[in-house]
Amino acid sequence: MKKTLLIIGLLVAGAFSANAQSISDNAIGLRFSGGNGIGGEISYQKSLKSNNRLEINLGLSNEFSNFKATGLYEWVWQLEDQFNWYAGAGGGVISAGGTGIYGAGVIGIEYNFDAPILISLDYRPEIGISGGLSGLNSEFALSARYQF
Repeated sequence: MKKTLLIIGLLVAGAFSANAQSISDNAIGLRFSGGNGIGGEISYQKSLKSNNRLEINLGLSNEFSNFKATGLYEWVWQLEDQFNWYAGAGGGVISAGGTGIYGAGVIGIEYNFDAPILISLDYRPEIGISGGLSGLNSEFALSARYQF
């Protein structure tokens, strides 16, 4: 619990001290995860403002045995010229021995190439609210997206 509060405090402090970075209007690609079983998702990002976006992921998790849909609201901050970091919160639905609902957070770093390619590495903790996902689960993921 102390670690969670520390992370939230750092995110809030960073939100007020970091400069905003303009992000692309749309990005689509693949997200490959590990941690709670290997999985893959189709990932779509839609810009809402100059430094906010909505991310929607649809795919398979837990050794490709469970269907999973996740929606996240994200804040994006510039680290350096083409490096950004981001954090967000949301939730989703999973089919794991029945349908379950979960809350999720995300924190990550991304590199925006001169070409319309975006590569990111993120950490997503998830907590089961009801159904097939129970307790705290988490995963690290590598994503590659095409920006348009």
